[in-house]
Amino acid sequence: MAQKIDIAPNNDRELVLARIMDATPEQLFKLWTTPERFPEWFCPQPWRAEVTKMELKPGGASNNTMYGPDGEVFENKGVYLEVVPNEKIVFTDAFTEGWVPAEDGGMMTCVLTFERRPDGRTLYLARCGHPTVEKLKQHEQMGFHEGWGIVADQCEAVAKTL
Repeated sequence: MAQKIDIAPNNDRELVLARIMDATPEQLFKLWTTPERFPEWFCPQPWRAEVTKMELKPGGASNNTMYGPDGEVFENKGVYLEVVPNEKIVFTDAFTEGWVPAEDGGMMTCVLTFERRPDGRTLYLARCGHPTVEKLKQHEQMGFHEGWGIVADQCEAVAKTL
């Protein structure tokens, strides 16, 4: 299981999840950029997610749909802002494909990095910035820390099989 570490947020609108993972940056990046692998790790079970569109370039679509055990369907539409192979993925739901502003202004912009450590493991760091403190609190109440933590553990487990 990934080792939890504490890294402070940069401001009062940022949530941070940091883990030391027993997987390489290449393995973790591959999972984040291979649509057919998302159902294996992207949502805390019994939820599951499917990528509906993935264009790994600035302005490219970053769309997925999450399905809940009681028939819930939650669409996530956004764009990639930056993609650096095996190092960084930056995405937001503040815009949708074609740089169309999200109707609700979006929930967050996430800077996800994969930093190789000298011991061969990886620092997996997600910094999720929110446009307002209210949106940050909403994301926390939705279960950010627990949910993203479970997803990180599932991601590490699947990455080790690559």
